[in-house]
Amino acid sequence: MYPVARFLDSNFLEMGYSKTGIVRDRRYLDHNPGIYHIENPKRLEAIYQYLEMSKVSELCQEIPPHFAKEEEICLIHTRDYLQSIADTTGRSIMLDPDTVTSEKSYKTACLAVGGVLALMEVVFSNKIDNGFALIRPPGHHAEADRAMGFCIFNNIAISASYALKKGWANRILIVDWDVHHGNGTQNAFYHTSKVLYFSTHQYPHYPMTGRLEEMGEGEGKGYTVNIPLSAGHGDRDYLYIFNHLLKPIAYNFRPELILVSAGFDPYIDDPLSDMNLTVKGFAYLAQVLRDIAKELCNNRLILTLEGGYALEGLAHSIEAVIRVLLGEDFSPPKDFYKNYNPSNSINRAMDFHRQFWPI
Repeated sequence: MYPVARFLDSNFLEMGYSKTGIVRDRRYLDHNPGIYHIENPKRLEAIYQYLEMSKVSELCQEIPPHFAKEEEICLIHTRDYLQSIADTTGRSIMLDPDTVTSEKSYKTACLAVGGVLALMEVVFSNKIDNGFALIRPPGHHAEADRAMGFCIFNNIAISASYALKKGWANRILIVDWDVHHGNGTQNAFYHTSKVLYFSTHQYPHYPMTGRLEEMGEGEGKGYTVNIPLSAGHGDRDYLYIFNHLLKPIAYNFRPELILVSAGFDPYIDDPLSDMNLTVKGFAYLAQVLRDIAKELCNNRLILTLEGGYALEGLAHSIEAVIRVLLGEDFSPPKDFYKNYNPSNSINRAMDFHRQFWPI
């Protein structure tokens, strides 16, 4: 189901790979909602260990995270909400039926935001081309004033708002391939045309948002692009969507930065989804985004970890994606689309979004 670790040969460093940064820190393990909670420190432990074993991390620049400041977090979240999370320090508090704090969760959540911000700062200083923030807790469900679905602060939405505020980018594309719809991210930018939110997700599924008709309002109408998919979609479906829907939209929108909510729960063996993406499938998607970023926004592509709970598949998929960021080719075989027909879910999405974009 996933490839055996490919150890680096002596020529790998001389093959012209792009400059890629990774954020990883043992302090991200300090958020511990409990031994039986599926979003637990073992996720990052598996990722970190596998990246060391495969030696792919040796090709990446380590980007140290910092704790996000209150004013940075409050670009998206209310101060009352921020204070409510700070008040959980030293305690285990159930924030919603799925989201639990531990003694150090507030600090860890601040470090998660700061990890993405640190990576973005290095990208915009032109010291690296792209990168992956291997952080937790995840973020894309978190709303302005509440935690949801394992998420405390919305890491990617805060980062997008920060880039806009700093004047680093005026048009940002957020791609969310997590199996769950990123309701918090969508709502953060629902009324603006500066951020285009593009989401592939299983539907109906938690959190029961992300219908086609959720397309933005006012200035933002058409800049929320939801692709709700029935169960069972796999590599060919996702790559078809990226090539035939995401790509033409991106080339018309012309982003100056691409951010990715990289959830690996559409993986074929993930316990929280019914999708069929493989390790190679995630690499294919990353390659489409890498190529768009190269042509449109000076390689500026930043991924941040969201879901993914099948630990071996999670670790192997992330290793493959990082190899894509480094420049390795993961093109599908020539007969990849032999006898392929898009599903009803895909056709409906294509037809719907044609009213806004030349698909």
